[in-house]
Amino acid sequence: MNLEDNAMGLTTEQTDKILQFQDLTGIEDMSICRDVLQRHQWDLEVAIQEQLNIREGRPSVFATEARAPPVVHDHIAQQVFTDDSPEGPGGVTGLFRYVVNLVVSVCYSTISSVLNLLLSFIRNDDRRLVTDPLGDVMGFINSYTNRYNSHPVFYQGTYAQALNDAKNELRFLIVYLHSESAAETQNFCRNTLSDHDVISFINTHALFWGCSVDTSEGWRVAQSVGGRRYPLLCLVCVRDHRMTVVARSEGSCSPQQLINRLQRIVSENEPYLNAARADRVEREVTARLRASQDEAYAESLAADQEKERRRAAEREAKAQREQDDLNKRQQEERRKQEVVEARETMAAQLPEEPKAGPEAIALLIRLPTGERLTRRFLFAHTTQDLYDFVFSHPQSPEEFEITTNFPKRAISRGPSKLIDVGLKDRDVLFVNDVNA
Repeated sequence: MNLEDNAMGLTTEQTDKILQFQDLTGIEDMSICRDVLQRHQWDLEVAIQEQLNIREGRPSVFATEARAPPVVHDHIAQQVFTDDSPEGPGGVTGLFRYVVNLVVSVCYSTISSVLNLLLSFIRNDDRRLVTDPLGDVMGFINSYTNRYNSHPVFYQGTYAQALNDAKNELRFLIVYLHSESAAETQNFCRNTLSDHDVISFINTHALFWGCSVDTSEGWRVAQSVGGRRYPLLCLVCVRDHRMTVVARSEGSCSPQQLINRLQRIVSENEPYLNAARADRVEREVTARLRASQDEAYAESLAADQEKERRRAAEREAKAQREQDDLNKRQQEERRKQEVVEARETMAAQLPEEPKAGPEAIALLIRLPTGERLTRRFLFAHTTQDLYDFVFSHPQSPEEFEITTNFPKRAISRGPSKLIDVGLKDRDVLFVNDVNA
């Protein structure tokens, strides 16, 4: 691994960070881990957070710029800190100085806005054209990290993305605008922003976004917040459902002064964030309740529709059964009518019963119903004539077989003559229903 590290130009500390990053993110490719850490200036915490954001479905800070939410800049309502004296003006003199500073700040912001508007018609300022806001921010972070090693964790994204994240997460956003030409900048960066307590407070309580006013992105933000002295810190948070600049700290100050200012601002505005969080929770609970009600309604509606579908299916099945039964009865009635007509036709076609004589025989025929039929036939008559006579009787079965009494034998329907099948005068015949 050492030879590999040397080939990649990595130090032991960088190698350890790559291994930690690989274990925590599950990325197997070492070159990808190295590229991600290099992009984040080997800041392990920021690189891991970026990966977590991507996995949670949040847009990467390296994606195209998101649309910024509107920000309220109320220069009268917001607090402005501009001097190096101890916090809080004392007595009438302090109050007078505070009012004077406030009036000067408002007048300066108004005059600056008017002058910038007039100058924009006279000369072109390249900084007005924001072409690569993310590049401006990342370039500033790289430059600042190389010059001032210790500092709060910078938000690695555009101002619009930082505003969106602060609004979505309901967190404070501290905006730092850096100017190399300001005399107080180096002292502020080396002594105040590098202080351990300042770093801990900012990293714990807020997102920290920074950029240089010499870049297009930084200049645009500076114009929107109306700062007149650098270095400049602005604290932004949700207030009355809108992102609002609630305070500005202009110029240099000691670490303790900055912490006191931030603590005061956070303490005064935390109730607004708590109210926004409670309102969001209430909206989420209401949304979940509404979704649950909608789901229950949908399930109830689906159940009712299913019941109605089943009832309709049962009605349809019942109607179909009734129709089938009706069809069967009608068919049965037609069949019975056809049988009756066939019997009548057969009875009309039977030859007349012969008179008693040597060429005639009288047969006793017993139907399945117990009814007895007696008729004379000629020896020359066929078994078909015998079957036709039996069928023509209304009480005879539709399909039947004629058998003798003793010995029992069946007489087949056909052209055979009665004398040939062995029938004699006064024989008893039985009609058997073959469908019984």
